[in-house]
Amino acid sequence: MRSENERQGGGAEGAGPEQLALIRETVRKAKVPKAKPRTWRGAALAKELPVARVVVNKGVLHLDQFFDYAVPEELDADAQPGVRVRVRFGAGSRNVRDGRREGGGLIDGFLVERRAESDYSGPLAALAGVVSPERVLSAEMLSLARAVADRYAGSLADVLQLAVPPRNARAESKPSPEPPPPPPPAPPEPGTWERYQQGPAFLRALGTGGAPRAVWTALPGPHWAAEIARAVGATLASGRGALVVVPDGRSAGRVDAALTALLGEGRHALLTAESGPERRYRQWLAVRRGAVRAVVGTRAAMFAPVENPGLVVVWEDGDSSHSDDNAPFPHVREVLELRAAHDKCGFLLGSTSCTVEAAQLVESGWASPLVADRTVVRAAAPLVRTVGDGELARDEAARAARLPSLAWKAVREGLKSGPVLVQVPRRGYAPRLACARCRTPARCGKCAGPLEAPDERELTCAWCGTAESDWRCAQCGANRLRAQIVGARRTAEELGRAFPAVPVRTSGRDHILDSVPGQPALVVSTPGAEPVAEGGYAAALLLDGWAMLSRPDIRAGEEALRRWISASSLVRGQEEGGTVVVVAEPTLRPVQALVRWDPVGHALRELAERAELNFPPVSRMAEAIGRPEAVEAFLKAAQLPPEAQVLGPVPLPVPDPGRPRRPGDPPVGERWERALVRVPPGSGAALAAALKAAQASRLARGGGDPVRLRIDPPDIG
Repeated sequence: MRSENERQGGGAEGAGPEQLALIRETVRKAKVPKAKPRTWRGAALAKELPVARVVVNKGVLHLDQFFDYAVPEELDADAQPGVRVRVRFGAGSRNVRDGRREGGGLIDGFLVERRAESDYSGPLAALAGVVSPERVLSAEMLSLARAVADRYAGSLADVLQLAVPPRNARAESKPSPEPPPPPPPAPPEPGTWERYQQGPAFLRALGTGGAPRAVWTALPGPHWAAEIARAVGATLASGRGALVVVPDGRSAGRVDAALTALLGEGRHALLTAESGPERRYRQWLAVRRGAVRAVVGTRAAMFAPVENPGLVVVWEDGDSSHSDDNAPFPHVREVLELRAAHDKCGFLLGSTSCTVEAAQLVESGWASPLVADRTVVRAAAPLVRTVGDGELARDEAARAARLPSLAWKAVREGLKSGPVLVQVPRRGYAPRLACARCRTPARCGKCAGPLEAPDERELTCAWCGTAESDWRCAQCGANRLRAQIVGARRTAEELGRAFPAVPVRTSGRDHILDSVPGQPALVVSTPGAEPVAEGGYAAALLLDGWAMLSRPDIRAGEEALRRWISASSLVRGQEEGGTVVVVAEPTLRPVQALVRWDPVGHALRELAERAELNFPPVSRMAEAIGRPEAVEAFLKAAQLPPEAQVLGPVPLPVPDPGRPRRPGDPPVGERWERALVRVPPGSGAALAAALKAAQASRLARGGGDPVRLRIDPPDIG
């Protein structure tokens, strides 16, 4: 056929002008079925409940309300509460025909309620269409989203964007698997929960339908994932669901494996970004349809529609991954607290460390402590030794190679029985450099940004990327450099030269290892990227502790201790010879807490100091960021609670043109300011409502520079 057509000159390419004109005329006159009119002009409305209440996908605060639409009879069956719909929005009241509003742009939304009549007295526009009959938004999830929006001074539409994943038609068209048979009514054995004073009682309460709330300080070692799995198993045995939220995909994989080993396949869903949009949406639908009653996932899973939840779990609440970067910036810990209160279910906040917010939950009586006896803690934790400034000054090895003699000894001894972990605060070769003679920081000649050596050859600017081939110190004229903060690659190189017969592996942002074998090796890692070693590490070095403690942030000590304990928890216990060496001043509070392995005591002391200073979490705080005149006008217009205290405004650092822009940074070349608003306990809801009302009023008037609001900012300096 192909050769015959070619011989006849068939097809559009070989057609003459008369034939092409005939084809066009035929296509023009063809009676192609027209699309349904999106206005449904003249169409009959549903006989029962002809009004649909819709939340439109407009995150602006002055539109944070429900809108009523007419339901055409043809859409009556599919237009049920919880489905995705398309509506016309923004037509105004002037474009009315036959008693029905028309015009406006098409926009997505969720149908939340069917009503017999509308509170709006004017003409209604009709639903443009139902995207899918799948009911993805339940009444319980809508109530939770409303509570989260009110707490964070945000809009319901923004929260729903975080709560309901984007639709995937292929996943939606496939049925979910049949629910597995119910688990045995008897909860699993406590197992390693026996090590905690109230551990077995906590599991019994979950297994009998109770709703205990606990802040769990987990013992070091690999058992935390299996312990979470047993708590989930006890909850499922009571006929209820469970939700576990962890900070990253690696942690989710460990809990996933522990749940599969305990309960078998098909009894839980894994919701992580690594799954991909189709598989993740398919798993989410299985939860929404009731085929799966247990969920493990990362941050977005905090809104997972678990049926009849009996337990919500957050692991490592101090990890920055739990704080969402999208408006209204909710935190997993706070959302799960709201879920526990709304659903009257159990709550478990677990970590090997302890945040100030977790300590406050215990101090306020909202949750109970779940800890092990001190003798058990001492046996499970490694021996921690410190190297301070005095020892470094007297140590020839430390001056020559940055690693003190105690660290070299710990590495040598550890390599006799297994791998050794080395934690370095920064990645790269030598992230920050200074003059070797006068210690003046090395700066770029073009933009004055800090110079760094991401590899061992090229010297480049960290802000503008310009290569610096002929650098000389502006103060003394010397041309030799030294590292201020030595990165992971440089540390790996130094250790490789010192121990040439031992393999050296690195784990960082560009390449994160999940696990390493139990054979002798040096594992150099940045904080948070430490792989798990089979059988545990024989020793660990925590280098450059001052770099973590000297950050200009109120949470610097708490965060440094959390990073250190997280890495040290991968080391074998003291009874097995596990040793940790931390290079930091031993008199500092976080270092002392690490030596005693007392994160709870450190958090309680931090909480007491913040109470004296009226700092979060004892008080509630919000930040307003924008141009100086915009922030000033916003604060004047806001009807703040009488007890509110405004701190600032203070100017924010002006970002350099060549430096990568971080979320929340002002535009390049602009000068922005930040003001903090603080209220005492009990006034947080009033503060959020006042700020939300002021922001909605500004947006409704239009014009003016934007002001970014954030309730409970994680970084207040």
